[in-house]
Amino acid sequence: MIEINKDIYFPRLKKFYKENIVKQLINKFNYSSIMEVPKLIKIVVHQGIGNSILDKKILESSIKEITNITGQKSIFCYSKHDESGFKLRKGMPIGVKVTLRKNKMYEFLERLIFIVLPRVRDFNGIKNNGFDKNGNYNLGIFEQIVYPEINIDEVRKNMGMNITFVTSVKKIKESKALLSLFGMPFDKNTN
Repeated sequence: MIEINKDIYFPRLKKFYKENIVKQLINKFNYSSIMEVPKLIKIVVHQGIGNSILDKKILESSIKEITNITGQKSIFCYSKHDESGFKLRKGMPIGVKVTLRKNKMYEFLERLIFIVLPRVRDFNGIKNNGFDKNGNYNLGIFEQIVYPEINIDEVRKNMGMNITFVTSVKKIKESKALLSLFGMPFDKNTN
């Protein structure tokens, strides 16, 4: 007989989703099945390197910073075409990205909502216009130094990052409701 360990670790937001958010979404949108309830599939953290494509130290620093922020090994994104105006050749690294799923995704989301966003200077909430037609939300952060994992003395160049929240629904209203229930602080003054 297989013994099940009841002390398995679950991130707080994952537990909160299963116990509270699912019920609230069913009540709000009148879903007939629990399978219709929107869920967060993955979070993609991406940092474009920009003009620093020729500086190896900034490339290495960028990989290290995104790895420290997310807790998962980051990878390079490579150019697909030659672009002489940007001194770019096919196959050169142009960015760094990480795709977070399952427990790491919920841990990252919790740190973002409760630690990082409150540290942003003059923060009034995140904009409501970051949704695409597929129900995904894109958030831009201008400085990586708002993360407590980053040592300010070791930062070579201030480069922001994009965070994409991929959801299972195609409707913006449902996607926004999901992220709001997680605790994403949307700006009340913007549409």
